[in-house]
Amino acid sequence: MNISESEHIEFKKSTSLLKSALKSISAILNKHRKGELYFGLKNDGTPVKNSYSEKTLREISQTISHKIEPQIYPTITFVDINSIKVIKVTFEGFDVPYSAEGRYYLRVADEDKQLSSSELRKIILDNQDVRWDKLTNNNSTLKDIAPAKVREFCRLSGTSFTNLNDIFESTGLFLNNNLINAAVILFGKRPQKFFTNAKLMCSVFATNNTAHIIDQQEFAGDLFYLIKESENYILKNIHIGMNVKGLYREDIPEIDREALREVIINAFLHRDYFDPDFISISIFKDRLEVKNPGGLFGGLKIEDILRRNISKRRNEVIADVFSRVRFVERKSRGIALILEKEPGTHFEQLGNIFITTMKRKTDLIPQYYGGLTGGLKDVFEFIKANAGQNTKTISIAISKPEKTVEKWIKKLRELNLIEFKGSKKTGGYHLTPNNAIATKTQRHKE
Repeated sequence: MNISESEHIEFKKSTSLLKSALKSISAILNKHRKGELYFGLKNDGTPVKNSYSEKTLREISQTISHKIEPQIYPTITFVDINSIKVIKVTFEGFDVPYSAEGRYYLRVADEDKQLSSSELRKIILDNQDVRWDKLTNNNSTLKDIAPAKVREFCRLSGTSFTNLNDIFESTGLFLNNNLINAAVILFGKRPQKFFTNAKLMCSVFATNNTAHIIDQQEFAGDLFYLIKESENYILKNIHIGMNVKGLYREDIPEIDREALREVIINAFLHRDYFDPDFISISIFKDRLEVKNPGGLFGGLKIEDILRRNISKRRNEVIADVFSRVRFVERKSRGIALILEKEPGTHFEQLGNIFITTMKRKTDLIPQYYGGLTGGLKDVFEFIKANAGQNTKTISIAISKPEKTVEKWIKKLRELNLIEFKGSKKTGGYHLTPNNAIATKTQRHKE
């Protein structure tokens, strides 16, 4: 008999390790729903001589039945391995999760890992198929819905707008005459009133780590708004190159727009809304990272979505609404499209966080103002359109503190992109002559 320990087979040297065996049974059931456990085998499968009786089998059976919850009824028998009697325990159960003396475990390789509260909650929800977006939101009413947002949805989806009741009934956003979570987070006037995680954190860092932050902004609102702000923020803070064709210029972001949009939409579509955390976007000098709480759903692995194009949606109602406005396709082409447009994109899962990393490019033809990003670009663009303004006026116009604006102005002056003209009291900032000429030339070409 040639067997070895695995994710669904466990060895114990003797019945004195019965308490440890309970943990293994719980762990294997929670992972595989069935398994085997042997008393009288070392870790390498070598049998150990022990003295067993029928009473031993009954004691093992009773202990398992009393200590494993929900209750299971294992099959326990004697088997001979190399002419030595060992005990084989065969068990199965489908009422996951199972506990051993009040604690829950999960099988990882041949070890039993105790589950954290969040991991336990995830297993419970996965096995009950409780979907966050389908749960009724008893605290909200139609007064919390923005009709303008619903009208825009109807326009984009080619649906005739009648009234909120009819639209929500036809799209499954009502359940027993109550709004469901999906309705509120998609079309609510202020979804953050009901969900603290209906927000987005965006950051720009000076280098390839988080040591020096250049800009950070937080957005809150419905999913359509957050997706739009995600895309705007990224495009505002990465370089936009150009490809000159005759007298025309084609703007080229260093990250493909279509791939970028797919990554953003996927993050909001597949995230775990039971998790109080929120989506974050980090722009580093060499890369873009999009992190969303909630690992792959339904037991999928990274290789499944990469090699086999398999997708399982955690939020079916949100997915349906997105598909109606052509945000997503039903053919699971998202990952393939991203890799086609941006082959260097990397996907990974760390704990319960899914991370998409996209490389930034450095071989673009820069625009006439040097490919500025973030606050530097805001200040430059404002001065370009409003020559002669001082620091205070610029600060008010772009809604940033004066000290921050002063730093950006100092940097722009160091780059010889702007200059100060006039007296200290009445003067203001202008583009330097070379940039002013370049701007006029570019406008003429356009």
